[in-house]
Amino acid sequence: MLSRRTQSVRTRHTGSVTPTARRGALAVVLAAVVLVATGCSGGGGGYEFVSPGGQTDIHYAESERQPLPEVAGEDLFDPNKRIAASDFEGKVLLINLWGQWCGPCRVEAPELQALYEETRDDGVRLLGIDLRDYDRSAPQDFMRDRGLTYPSIYDPSGRSLLNLTGYPRSVVPSTIVVDRQGRVAAIFLRDVLAEDLRPVVNRLAAEPAA
Repeated sequence: MLSRRTQSVRTRHTGSVTPTARRGALAVVLAAVVLVATGCSGGGGGYEFVSPGGQTDIHYAESERQPLPEVAGEDLFDPNKRIAASDFEGKVLLINLWGQWCGPCRVEAPELQALYEETRDDGVRLLGIDLRDYDRSAPQDFMRDRGLTYPSIYDPSGRSLLNLTGYPRSVVPSTIVVDRQGRVAAIFLRDVLAEDLRPVVNRLAAEPAA
C-alpha cells in the first residue's frame, strides 16, 4: 500500500516523464552498475584477503589459491623505471612490505637477502615494497648499508597494494608468497626469519609453472 505522500508524488510526475527522460535515467542506472562492478573487482582478478580467526601465518591449499592482482610501482632507485610482480612470471615470488623506520625490518631484511641468495637458482625471487618513507634517500641508504640486492618498489602511500582487496597495508613488515602460477600461496603478517619461509619456498619451487 502506497502512502498518500508517495501517491501524491507519483501523481505529480507520472505525466511528465518523457521517453527521453526514461532513457536518460536508464543510462544513469547502467553506469552505476558498471561502477559498482568495477569497484568490487578492484582490478585484481577477484583476489580477496581473508585472515581466518585473526591468524598471522596463513597458508592456502592449492585449490584455494587466488591469482595475485597487479602490484606495481616505481623502482626505489630509479623513478623512471616501473617494477611489477608480473615481471617475475613463472617464479616463486616473495613480496615483502617494509620501511626503513620499522625496527623489525632491520632484522628481517638480511634474513630475506640470505634466503634470496640461497634459493635464487631454484627460481625464487624477492620484491620489496617500501612504505611510508617520504624521503626517498632514507630507504635507499637502508638497502645499501645492509647489502640488499633485491629490487624494491618505492610506495610511500601504499597505492601499489590497492588491488589486494582487504589486505592490511598497515601491517609492516609482512610478506606475501606467490607460487609459480602467480597465485597467493601464503601470507605472513609479522616479521619473519629465513627459517620461517624456507619450507614454504622450497615446496613451491618444486611445483610446476603455469
